[in-house]
Amino acid sequence: MAGRINDEDVKAVRDAVPIDAVVSEYLQLRNAGGGNLKGLCPFHDEKSPSFQVSPSKGFFHCFGCQEGGDTITFVMKVDHLSFSEAVERLAGQAGITLRYEEGGYNPSHQRGERIRLVEAHKIAAEWYAEQLATSPEADTGRVFLAERGFDQAAAVHFGVGYSPQGWDHLTRYLRGKGFTDKELLLSGLSQEGRRGPIDRFRGRLMWPIRDIGGEVVGFGARKLYEADNGPKYLNTPETAIYKKSQVLYGIDLAKKDIAKASRAVVVEGYTDVMACHLAGVTTAIATCGTAFGGDHIKILRRLLMDNGSARVIFTFDGDAAGQKAALRAFEDDQKFAAETYIAIAPDGMDPCDLRLAKGDEAVADLVEPRTPLFEFALRQIVARYDLDTPAGRAAALDEAAPIVARIKNSGAQHEVAVQLAGMLGILDTQFVVKRVAQLARWARERGGKDGPGPDRPGRHRQYNGLPQPAATPRGPALNLRNPVYATERELLKLALQRPELVSPAFDAYGVDEFTAPPYAAVRQAILDAGGAEQGVADPQDYLVRVREAAPDDAVRAMVTELAVEAIMLHKGVKGVDETYAGAQLVTVRRRAVERRIRDITSRLTRLGTNGDPAQLAAVQNELWVLQQYDQTLREHGAAAL
Repeated sequence: MAGRINDEDVKAVRDAVPIDAVVSEYLQLRNAGGGNLKGLCPFHDEKSPSFQVSPSKGFFHCFGCQEGGDTITFVMKVDHLSFSEAVERLAGQAGITLRYEEGGYNPSHQRGERIRLVEAHKIAAEWYAEQLATSPEADTGRVFLAERGFDQAAAVHFGVGYSPQGWDHLTRYLRGKGFTDKELLLSGLSQEGRRGPIDRFRGRLMWPIRDIGGEVVGFGARKLYEADNGPKYLNTPETAIYKKSQVLYGIDLAKKDIAKASRAVVVEGYTDVMACHLAGVTTAIATCGTAFGGDHIKILRRLLMDNGSARVIFTFDGDAAGQKAALRAFEDDQKFAAETYIAIAPDGMDPCDLRLAKGDEAVADLVEPRTPLFEFALRQIVARYDLDTPAGRAAALDEAAPIVARIKNSGAQHEVAVQLAGMLGILDTQFVVKRVAQLARWARERGGKDGPGPDRPGRHRQYNGLPQPAATPRGPALNLRNPVYATERELLKLALQRPELVSPAFDAYGVDEFTAPPYAAVRQAILDAGGAEQGVADPQDYLVRVREAAPDDAVRAMVTELAVEAIMLHKGVKGVDETYAGAQLVTVRRRAVERRIRDITSRLTRLGTNGDPAQLAAVQNELWVLQQYDQTLREHGAAAL
């Protein structure tokens, strides 16, 4: 049984790997103010960024879906890893050697399945690359690359390799590295043969397919020999780490430039990606043996931040298959906020052939946005009808008008409707414009607007620029317009984010001074973690302690949310300082005192004039003391706490 990772090592990993560096491997982050960063959430679909990262606290939180946690939690959720697997991956990145309790350190037996499969692929990729560079048999592969304009340096840059023609060369090599037959079969690197596992890829040129984090998760293999009866391209089968609908070839190399330029170029093959990158188009990526679909869009949207200036350019062969692929891509066009374009070389060449024939400049020129994808789709539709007849024009309009109605920008929608009228040869332009507008209006009435509606997942209201949680750990959704709740929320944020400003006064506050049930639960978690004073004494581990003290996941999520959310400053307030913190402390305390005064006043009314004199005197004295305390707070503020 695998040992438990030493707690000190877990802490070392958490401290060593900055959360913003890890999250940035998966999505583009921008400044959110207050030292926080924001981006599109990787855990649910959204049009505007509600996912925030606090580098100083080491936490993330999504105000849309309520996911949150630290660096380890993020890696667990985004890559579907166990806790141990996530720690092991981050430790590998940080160069930290982990110690395991209950049996000692034994990495070959203690690591999780996913980690083992990734390791097998990493070793296989290195071995394939070595075969291409040194093996005489791999000369066929080297010639194949050279004929397409790729030298040895290009092969090394993209990690291209070669799989020998023998039955089990890689299988035997990986066994020698300590991998079991079960692991080799699960990885997809081997397959069952008559006498045990054999290599899945034999006699092929190998492209390693990496996930967005740069881990090798699969391979694309190109046939080189006529005697090979398999398909031209053979990809890794679906495994625990490889889902073809969720990977994009080249994304590990292109992601930074895609985010920087707000532009992505989608090509059709591995050699096309290589040709584009070598020609200076470093935002090129490709799908891996499947059509471009919804999961691929999610990856790009997170990198592009889905802003209106972003561009996605699709390149397809000019043949019928390429045109069909372009129309398939257009079906998902409205899932982008980015503008989508299509690029087809006049002679129908793909980027690899174009680079060979006309050089790098021709490739760079090809992918400059020219034809919007919707315009290409319209022309393909219109071309199928006989526009010389009224019936043909009417049928073409029936099919094309709904496409124009889907265009996001209303101004562009009107212009394209006019353009469609010209394509169809319909002289009454306004007839087409009105038809499109009517279809667009019907779509909106059916709930076809972009973004979540009132009852759709992912919607979160805002108050004074702050997202309002959709639900709470201890009751219905909170109304941040209620100033009582808003002040309690601010005080808890201060206690978590700036404990030095509210300690030691905060630690004397009772749980019952927080009237919102989830806030009372967070106050209790802070108390159980040692109070705000613990945050002053040990700021590094403070938030981790509070999260661990939370009684359930709901309260833990609320702690993370409050630790990440920006502190709300009112007009005229210069910054978060002792004066601001004192005002929140006093407001929460005064409201608690006022509630107690109301309770005692009500009790006096119930006792009446015929009550026990001693009891009446005690209650009246308590009321007087509270009234004096309230006056002191009103006159002296935080100094009276």
